[in-house]
Amino acid sequence: MRIEIEKGIAEGKMLAPPSKSMAHRLLICGAMTEKSRILGIEFSEDILATLDCLRALGARVETEGSAVTVGGLCPDRFPENAKLLCRESGSTMRFFIPLCLLAGKEINLYGSERLLSRPQKVYEDICLAEGHTFLRDGEKITLKGKLKSREYSVRGDISSQFVTGLMFALALSGGGKINILEKAESLSYIDLTASALRDFGIDVRVDGAVVSVGSAKGISGREIAVEGDYSNAAFFEALNVLGGDVEVLGLDSESLQGDRVYREIFKMENPQYDLSDCPDLAPIAFAVAAYRGGGYFSGTHRLKIKESDRAEAMRAELKKMGIEVKIEENSVTLGGSLTAPSEPIYGHNDHRIVMAMAILLTVTGGIIEGAEAAKKSLPDFFSRLQKLGINLKVESL
Repeated sequence: MRIEIEKGIAEGKMLAPPSKSMAHRLLICGAMTEKSRILGIEFSEDILATLDCLRALGARVETEGSAVTVGGLCPDRFPENAKLLCRESGSTMRFFIPLCLLAGKEINLYGSERLLSRPQKVYEDICLAEGHTFLRDGEKITLKGKLKSREYSVRGDISSQFVTGLMFALALSGGGKINILEKAESLSYIDLTASALRDFGIDVRVDGAVVSVGSAKGISGREIAVEGDYSNAAFFEALNVLGGDVEVLGLDSESLQGDRVYREIFKMENPQYDLSDCPDLAPIAFAVAAYRGGGYFSGTHRLKIKESDRAEAMRAELKKMGIEVKIEENSVTLGGSLTAPSEPIYGHNDHRIVMAMAILLTVTGGIIEGAEAAKKSLPDFFSRLQKLGINLKVESL
């Protein structure tokens, strides 16, 4: 999809999108009960992947409007040779791998080529140590084994998603403990997981680098709403840095979401910030820095294993707008003067690249190709922009 964005000033109020991170977590926790109702679901591609995987493992899933009723996830009833379609969702795949290893049955997880190339070494090492099957053939991951309810030691410097996946599996298998090795990054996401599990009555304690998880056995179902998403709200509040007047409503000021720090970054005239705990903010942080003439960001080494190599993708696109980006092992430096793009912007099949560059194009005007990638996390992103007064033309290719 090709979208032409006209130069304009955004104004208006909007309700924050629901948190995709919390939606994944609440849906999985709700599935562990007999019956729970999760309200305020945005059916993005990633959330649809999680719903598909719950169904594939035998959970009951019913949708009505923006509500999802879910329950009945039980390893004893996982189908043999279940086929889980993870689409392009890294969270879905990493959350479900340890769940699939609770049944002792062969289960296959499928996804895009990019998703299947992303690191899974934490799980591979566990399977190797315990004698479980973990096979990758470029098309799918094949699993077979039965994780024990015990104490695990895992690296925390690759992705917090591995810790979250194990937390879910331990809860469903009777409880256990996780020791996080190396320097743990994105710890706020582990706090989100702990919060979701506690919401469903599961005892969880996070003491520094040690996570203790109680059993989900006997927990009661409940009705709970997904909180507003700071991660996606950042794109719209960035419009205020660019001269707009946008108010995003429905964000919890006491939220545990690490991405809430975008407001701190946006206040900086020449942003300098460590993104270790909030790597998903990198594209929009780079865009804001480009508008302000420069910035420096550390903690960026994991950007290369996202939906795209995000630092390289932003360098390629910002260069079209007069901004130079220097990428080092764990830092990114931006400088230059923003100009209208010399050619169409490319989305790199990455929702956050598309949304960050679309926001920047409201300053200069321009065309973005591959804009459909925004559906991965926020299907109505461009309609939200239009409601804020940004004119755009959509062309399906």
